[in-house]
Amino acid sequence: MTMAHGDQGGAQALAGPEKLFERAQAQCCATGRTLTALRREVLAAFADGARPLKAYEIVERLSTPIRRVSPISVYRCLDFLIELGIVHRLDTHNAFVVCDHDHARDETLVFMICQCCGDVDEAVLPGVTRSLAATVEAHGFRSRGHSIELQGECEDCRIATSLAGRGG
Repeated sequence: MTMAHGDQGGAQALAGPEKLFERAQAQCCATGRTLTALRREVLAAFADGARPLKAYEIVERLSTPIRRVSPISVYRCLDFLIELGIVHRLDTHNAFVVCDHDHARDETLVFMICQCCGDVDEAVLPGVTRSLAATVEAHGFRSRGHSIELQGECEDCRIATSLAGRGG
């Protein structure tokens, strides 16, 4: 998953798995929760891959011939990491991506999912957040979160396709 945000809507990019673990630990300390060994293992499953992961892929990555990790345990860990804002769920893919930057819980996110390579880029949409807030308030609705998932081609794949079309 490519989280190449730069400074989009105040998002601060954090690089590397250690920064991710530090951020998760800080969130746990701030909320009085614990980053257990299994939660840390689930988070680590995202560190060595560049694509969204399905829960059962994580189960397979963490399981060994002598230790089978249960799917329900992985789902509970994912729910915990989602609550901390460390992981996001991609509804259209029934998969999960790690969030390597800080943003407010109520901000609207857009996930740009490349259908060629599977990379995911995430950005914050402050203007959409304000518009949605006004709309839900006018309707007396309480939103539990909002994100937009766009399917398409990332810049790298578009360039590769363009070069291949020109013969190299």
